[in-house]
Amino acid sequence: MSASAIRVAGKMPEFERIRDRDLLKRFHAGDREAFTEIYRMHHKPVLRFASTMTGDSLRAAETTQDVFVWLIHHPGDFDPQRGELGAFLVGVARKLLKRRYSEQKRWVPLDESGADAVSLPTGDGHAQQKEDVARLRHAIAALPERYRAVVVLCDLEERTYEQAAVVVECAVGTVRSRLHRARALLARKLVGSGCTV
Repeated sequence: MSASAIRVAGKMPEFERIRDRDLLKRFHAGDREAFTEIYRMHHKPVLRFASTMTGDSLRAAETTQDVFVWLIHHPGDFDPQRGELGAFLVGVARKLLKRRYSEQKRWVPLDESGADAVSLPTGDGHAQQKEDVARLRHAIAALPERYRAVVVLCDLEERTYEQAAVVVECAVGTVRSRLHRARALLARKLVGSGCTV
C-alpha cells in the first residue's frame, strides 16, 4: 500500500508522527531548519484547504502564511496525543478563516460583501466542463462554513470522518450529518443550473 493510500485510509505511518513530533521539539528548542522542514511537509495541504474554502488564491496564501506564523509563536499548542500535526495545522487555518469571515461580515458594507469571481480551470478541456467546475466551486464557496468545511475535508481532500472531526472539533456523527446536509444543499443548487459535474 502506498504512503498516499495509507494517508487516505486515515492511518498516518508512525514514523511520520514521530518525525513531526521530533521536528516540533527541535523547532521549540530553537532549530530553524526544523521549522523549514515542517513548512515543506505541511504547507501544501494547508494552502489547498484554504484555497478551496475561500475560492481566492491570494487569501489562501495569506492564510497559509498566517498559520505558520501562528505556529512560530505557539509551538507548544500542538498535542501529538490528540492527532496529527497536519490536521492540527488545517484546524488552525479553519479557525483563522472563521475569524476573518466574522470580521468581514461585521465590518464590510453589504454592497461589497459578494463572493469573489471564481477562476476557471486552465488547460485543455471542454467549455461545459469548465463551466460546471466553476458552478460547483461557486456553490461550495456559497455554503455556510460548517458545511463547506466538511465538504472540503471529506469530499475534496479525501479525509476520513474521524480526521475531519478533529479539524472541525466536533463528533464524527456531526461530520456525517453536516456532510449529508451539505451534499443536499449542493444538489439543490446545481440541479437547477444544469451542472453535470
